[in-house]
Amino acid sequence: MDQAILSGVLTEAGHELMQRVYYEDTDFSGLVYHARYLHFLERGRTDFIRLLGVTQGALHGDRDPADAVAFVVRHMEIDFRQPARMDDILTIATSTTEVRGARMRLDQTISRDGAVLVTARVTVAVINGHGRARRLPEDLARRFGIDPASES
Repeated sequence: MDQAILSGVLTEAGHELMQRVYYEDTDFSGLVYHARYLHFLERGRTDFIRLLGVTQGALHGDRDPADAVAFVVRHMEIDFRQPARMDDILTIATSTTEVRGARMRLDQTISRDGAVLVTARVTVAVINGHGRARRLPEDLARRFGIDPASES
């Protein structure tokens, strides 16, 4: 099976991933439990990075910890607008809005049939294998559509 199909698609704006809501995603009311939206958002970010040709395991696998690259969520703002229900097909859209030094900002939405259910603004820190901040390497910045020469 083509793994890219499972990872969504790159778009002009960034990335889109389709996900079905399963019983395990819902609470007693049949609505998606609020914390499950974090899972959907994480899958969107991870598959966006994967389709850019970056496997997170390769970024920090057998490297010297000082040269490793990892992404960790530093800050997140979420606005829950409407609930999702079991069997809904959700679109998780992710776009890079800023890359600066050791941080990246991503905007994400979760929608159903064009109606926005959740919006999130996520600040991701770039760290090395020792957990210290590090600049995003130039080749990775370019994959996110950022010209490292214009970065401040």
